[in-house]
Amino acid sequence: MSVLDVQIPSAFDPFADANADDAGAGIKDYVHIRIQQRNGRKSLTTVQGLKKQFSYNKILKDLKKEFCCNGTVVQDPELGKVIQLQGDQRKNVCTFLIQAGIAKKDSIKIHGF
Repeated sequence: MSVLDVQIPSAFDPFADANADDAGAGIKDYVHIRIQQRNGRKSLTTVQGLKKQFSYNKILKDLKKEFCCNGTVVQDPELGKVIQLQGDQRKNVCTFLIQAGIAKKDSIKIHGF
């Protein structure tokens, strides 16, 4: 009886080499602006990914005053601090962040329907 050299295939990751080579090279910090549907016509706009050097409460205060809506800062264990605003404020928040110099246009991602 002969002993055969049998290799059992393991999970293959086609991007393993690319991830190992470019560790941290293409990572860009984005500001994500999302909308969450509540009940009926009600919705919630969330802003996450702002740099930690900014005061979230001051940004929230200006956003609330500018767009006449209520909002809060929520501490999420995975995402960190997240700004929540009432209503669909995605375009308004995007233009506000650009005009205030908080984020650049190419670093903002708008999600939602």
